[in-house]
Amino acid sequence: MTKVRGINTICTHTGELEDKQFKGAVSPLYMATSYAFEEVEVKRYPRYFNTPNQVALAQKIAALEKTENALIFGSGMAAVSTSLLAFLQKGDHVVFQDALYGGTSNLVNEEFGKYGIEYSFAENASAEALEKEIRENTKLIYIETPSNPLLMITDLQKVAELAKKHDLITMIDNTFASPVNQNPVDFGIDIIIHSATKYMGGHSDILAGAVAGSKENIDRIFQLAKNFGGSLSDYTVWLLERSLKTMGIRVKAQNENAQKLAEFLNSLEEVQAVYYPGLASHPGHEIAKSQMKGFGGMLSFELHEELDVKAFMKALELIKPSMSLAGVESTILLPSKTSHGLLSPEEREKQGIKDNLLRFSVGIEEAEDLQQDILQALKKIK
Repeated sequence: MTKVRGINTICTHTGELEDKQFKGAVSPLYMATSYAFEEVEVKRYPRYFNTPNQVALAQKIAALEKTENALIFGSGMAAVSTSLLAFLQKGDHVVFQDALYGGTSNLVNEEFGKYGIEYSFAENASAEALEKEIRENTKLIYIETPSNPLLMITDLQKVAELAKKHDLITMIDNTFASPVNQNPVDFGIDIIIHSATKYMGGHSDILAGAVAGSKENIDRIFQLAKNFGGSLSDYTVWLLERSLKTMGIRVKAQNENAQKLAEFLNSLEEVQAVYYPGLASHPGHEIAKSQMKGFGGMLSFELHEELDVKAFMKALELIKPSMSLAGVESTILLPSKTSHGLLSPEEREKQGIKDNLLRFSVGIEEAEDLQQDILQALKKIK
């Protein structure tokens, strides 16, 4: 058995952990993982992603996403940037779907040129549109489904088949779905990324990210991650592990509430559009049914233009304005001023993000209470 030595530890491939501090106590936490180096000394140091609770949490996330391995990060953007740059170098090209989280778009637009990395944004999220952007030097396809903030749906099976046809790596931001509602690996996607701040955390009290995939791919991401230093503090690791225990029941409750609220909003004359894949009218409804176990707790809607959206948000009493999402409490925000505020007005218009678009993260309160809060707020601003 090959031993990996650290501070006061002896770790073997059978998962044995002897810690002198505990007088020979044996723990299964140090199982062979993608972060264990053979025949070298590795300090048990948080920046190297290899403390016992970091490894244990990563293994749980890998199990949730049905992958061989996972890594946890200090934020969702740390997970996104490290994963992308682990597979891209000067002269390479990457294809993105057009509808992405604003922070990801800003990363690409602001930083990739400095690295000499070429990129294209597809006209839409379809496999056909993505294929049109593929070049000889393309290495990777990056998608997000459901997308932020318009809940657009990308066909995972078709994207995976397209990538295999051209020998490309696929990455997905699976944050809005969560592992409860969607496991992209089932459809052939290579690397799954999460802002673990959101549904994995679920209580609006941590900042974290996660990446799941094959041992080979996670090994590659780790090699860059240890140098970039985007690791997670052990205290936050503990909080995130706590939250995973209730993620299943939380997300299922949010799924049910979001479906009720989407149908309710769709019936109001003050609302001109609702974006939720659980609605039969949603253009991606049938694809979502085929690849999601639930339609999620996120939706967006537009008030009629004559109504003041900022006044509406202020008039809400139960639903609170917030920069984040996916907590047990319902929150709302204007993407044009927050999540996608870094994009230019032209870029937002191209993605269909209007100034009167509201992104609604549905919590676990009683659906009827949320409906009444919306009605009383609309009454105040009419």
